[in-house]
Amino acid sequence: MNQIDAVWAEYISILQAELIPATGCTEPIAIAYAAAKARAVLGALPEMATVEASGNIIKNVKSVVVPNTDHLRGIEAATAAGFVAGDADAELQVISKVTKEQQNKIHSYMQVTPIDVAPAKGDKVFFISVIAKNGPDTAQVTIEDYHTNITCIKKNGVVLFEKQEEQENNGEPNLHYEWLSVEKIIDFANRVDLSLVDEVLLRQIEYNTAISEEGLKNNWGARIGQTLLKAQGNDVRVRAKAAAAAGSDARMSGCEMPVVIVSGSGNQGMTASLPVIEYAKELHVSQDKLLRALLVSDLITIHQKTSIGRLSAFCGAVSAGCGAATGIAYLKGESDQVIKHTIVNTLAILSGMVCDGAKPSCAGKIAIAVEAGLLGYEMFAHGQNQFLSGEGIVKKGVDNTIATVGRMAREGMRDTDREILEIMTEKC
Repeated sequence: MNQIDAVWAEYISILQAELIPATGCTEPIAIAYAAAKARAVLGALPEMATVEASGNIIKNVKSVVVPNTDHLRGIEAATAAGFVAGDADAELQVISKVTKEQQNKIHSYMQVTPIDVAPAKGDKVFFISVIAKNGPDTAQVTIEDYHTNITCIKKNGVVLFEKQEEQENNGEPNLHYEWLSVEKIIDFANRVDLSLVDEVLLRQIEYNTAISEEGLKNNWGARIGQTLLKAQGNDVRVRAKAAAAAGSDARMSGCEMPVVIVSGSGNQGMTASLPVIEYAKELHVSQDKLLRALLVSDLITIHQKTSIGRLSAFCGAVSAGCGAATGIAYLKGESDQVIKHTIVNTLAILSGMVCDGAKPSCAGKIAIAVEAGLLGYEMFAHGQNQFLSGEGIVKKGVDNTIATVGRMAREGMRDTDREILEIMTEKC
């Protein structure tokens, strides 16, 4: 296998690892997954439980509706859902198949079962540990770094499974994310045999389009998608923002429909794909062209998030909105140079939007991120206007600017993250 073949094979593996279905916001779902595993190890429905979670997990679970729970929110609800109705083998679709009877049981179970929540010790950004007890028996399941990464399973204090910590790639799955670069991503999208990637991309189109249509049709969240269409009209630019926002409207408010995620996030998966899909319809491009544009958008989103990490104080919608704009530029037949400047311009425009947890306002942030991406594209496409190295966080070379944003988000915004969590957990 030559070097190009190896890089492309890795990109395909990254896409297969990243573009997976999830039902519900992925942080509460990760808690439900850990809880379902803990119950399976325990062999009985827990009589009490403790959940230790890092600040970013607490932040992202606090305000979002857990699907298939009849509008329950929070860590306790996600844990109870995993215990009562979770399929321990279904990973991020752990509570996708919950009956009405099980929903009722989740509610009654929470009324009589103590579920304590404690901030995790240490500096892990992504950490969940569920300790379940029944009589003298205990079971503990720990997830670290990303949503399905179980690192330790114990029963009655005995280690049944332990995984070595993944040091490379900022805790990402064990793949060569460092091989991602904008130039190589565009080359891959131009020339890869689509039969090697079409399954995950077609699923992304199907699932994310369906939940977007649901968000536009019915009363979900703050109805950002519907508001955009009513207030700003029906041209493709507005439809692109509205489609992504509407998917988030539904998902953040407990819609049980699955989405295909990117970088561990359904909101990012929808933001990276739905605007590209809308522009493909408007431009009447072939399915092959759409799939190649989605490769650009998805992989550039992942490339940005690799240096940031799965969770941070930096809103991931910015990365995905930027990715979507590059996919749209690709659909329009723009050069590599335009795509590169689209990224730099977008990150310079909207490098300061913070993440204050998963909740209905995420849909509004998604709309703004897509708008920033389109502006970044139009700046260069219609006059070669650009932000230059040395202006703020912009560096010479698109990959260097991406790395700079990652450094800012990962290192520089740690204190911001802590302050956001403190504000969110204060009593009103």
